[in-house]
Amino acid sequence: MQPVWKATLSVAVLTLGSIPALAQPIISAKSGVVAYVMGKVTVDGKVVEPSETKLTEIKENAVLRTEEGRAEVLLTLGTILRSGENASFKMLTNRLIDTRLELLGGSHIVEVAEIQKDNNLTIVAKEATVTISKKGLYRFDVDGSQIKVYDGSLGVQLAGQNVLVGSGKSIGMSGTSASVGKFDKDDTDSLDHWAKRRAERIAMANASSAKQVHDYGCGNSYQGGFAAVNNPTMGSPCSNPCATWRYNPWYGLVTYIPCGNNIYSPYGFRYWSPYNVMRAYYVPPAPVYNNGGGGFGGGNSAAYSGMSQTSAGYSGAMSSSASSVSAAPAAAANSGSTGSSSAGAASGGHGSAGGHGK
Repeated sequence: MQPVWKATLSVAVLTLGSIPALAQPIISAKSGVVAYVMGKVTVDGKVVEPSETKLTEIKENAVLRTEEGRAEVLLTLGTILRSGENASFKMLTNRLIDTRLELLGGSHIVEVAEIQKDNNLTIVAKEATVTISKKGLYRFDVDGSQIKVYDGSLGVQLAGQNVLVGSGKSIGMSGTSASVGKFDKDDTDSLDHWAKRRAERIAMANASSAKQVHDYGCGNSYQGGFAAVNNPTMGSPCSNPCATWRYNPWYGLVTYIPCGNNIYSPYGFRYWSPYNVMRAYYVPPAPVYNNGGGGFGGGNSAAYSGMSQTSAGYSGAMSSSASSVSAAPAAAANSGSTGSSSAGAASGGHGSAGGHGK
């Protein structure tokens, strides 16, 4: 099955004037944005079509159906829902501070790399009400009436009980009692494999997007500011530079940019912050001293040239490293690593064909 289309521009309708399309950020004001589809996918009966201006937003009370296809939907910041074939869900509310959706049928996988402290995500599936508040990997099989926790933990309200379901455990979506059991994490299918490949590719795109934010000199609440290689102009992409979704023109998809330290997805793939991606990948050339006849210490200055941008991405270390970032396992290095060795092992593909990387 081949992709029908790829996301091409920003989630929000945001015109940046003279700033080229490749510099436009993803500004996600709401949950429920369709970032990628395969096959036939509809929202309220209307087929999702490619657009040169924005991605499809699922309005409140609208229903998405995949039919013979799959869909990737951005929920709260750092959280992605992937729906398999013949699946459907209803977007009850799409505010970031209160995102609620009801799963109507089929199978869905929720990947949570990060949950912002002011974002809330609730999923209703049959008689179960699920609160997602932690990083993790969760699968909802509505037709089979089962919820599986591959990583993380879920708070589930069912049959008048509040139950915490941890990693490697499953729970039903209906019944008179909330019974928790074990399941085999290695028992996976094509939806699991596709979700993992998509997760890896999105993480691969993060490095070059994080560097782009750095190069524009965008500051954030965690760091005082970045040393810009290219000074931004009016209407620059520095609005919401991190802890947000961002379109990557070189990979042709939406990726996620964290603030402060790096984070890892539940699959083990790394997401770099703008500050740390430069510390890990960017090694400046040797300084050039301009003596100016002043002798040692008299008017000497050292100048470092910036990493140049090319039509295919970034030259030097960044362009060669962007494709390798996804293979970094969760234990490869801590998030404060300052050397390029923290990037992990290189990978030219899309990951293994099966499993959840556990």
